[in-house]
Amino acid sequence: MPDPRFLVVRLGSLGDIVHTFPAIAALRETFPAAQIAWLTHPRWESLVAASNLATEVWAADTRSVKSLREIIRRVRAAKFTKAIDYQGLWKSAALPLLGGLATRIGFSSETIREWGVPVLYTDRVRCVTTHIAEQNGELSQRAGSTKTVARFDLRIGRQEDDAVRQFLKEHAIERYVLLSPGGGWRSKCWPPDRFGLLCQRLRDALNLRCVVNYGPGEEDLVQAVRSSSGSVEPIAYSGSMENLMAIAQNAVCIIGGDTGPLHLAVALGTPSVSIYGPTDPKRNGPHFPGSRVQVLRHETSRLNRARLSETEAGLAKIGVDEVLAAAFDMLQQEKNDG
Repeated sequence: MPDPRFLVVRLGSLGDIVHTFPAIAALRETFPAAQIAWLTHPRWESLVAASNLATEVWAADTRSVKSLREIIRRVRAAKFTKAIDYQGLWKSAALPLLGGLATRIGFSSETIREWGVPVLYTDRVRCVTTHIAEQNGELSQRAGSTKTVARFDLRIGRQEDDAVRQFLKEHAIERYVLLSPGGGWRSKCWPPDRFGLLCQRLRDALNLRCVVNYGPGEEDLVQAVRSSSGSVEPIAYSGSMENLMAIAQNAVCIIGGDTGPLHLAVALGTPSVSIYGPTDPKRNGPHFPGSRVQVLRHETSRLNRARLSETEAGLAKIGVDEVLAAAFDMLQQEKNDG
């Protein structure tokens, strides 16, 4: 029997791709010789490649007609056995359909975010698990995987690792805590002044410097963190995806909300303290078995626009001392394990 040929679709974003890796790893474990072409956004091409799970990584910009035409042409020519849409959006579900795939697997209407999308699938999976990584794994199982999730490793290039080590050396930093104050929604973010106070406490109590990671459009958050950090001067850092992996892996701990960099760091084995508000860690929390993770959560009702300020106020109730204690416990555990 010939090996299957899978087209898997997960366009973005960072945290969602990381939560898709275990499901693709299960698919790869079941079908080690299968062709797996992963269709993603150009921004995440290097991240997907770092997992070494896909035979090929195809990049498509869904805002470009030219890019879409090229991808559809490639999909038609490849003659895949099955397509699995881990994204669950109209734009992701339409690509396998337009590519002429006879078997298209996706979420049922009970799980999916955009109304009506399941009509584009031939196989609709009604999930029985809670965490998004496990739900992704249920799609893999429908495609023939023997399990929902499996372990995976991310590869970091020597050049990127050397560049990050040089950056740290230039700032006289050896051991550090990585802070991730940003997020796709600002309503998911712990207040930046709390991160600034945390920088002070980490330096005073544990003699640890902080590196503040930020992405495009988050410069104001970094400035707010630094302004409230007193004289401890946390180092701001923004780099490529490969550099982010290196600086996350070398940290003694990462502290942040429900954000892509935090999920990436956990996947790399970095201990984490996760601060949750409007999203549920049972569905969106760090997922990797055996990882050292502590989740601090303020219970909020389901987020809507009317409750936005209430949610932000709730996150502010998670105190600096509480986060510091969680980080201390995490580092103590690391010391005991080592």
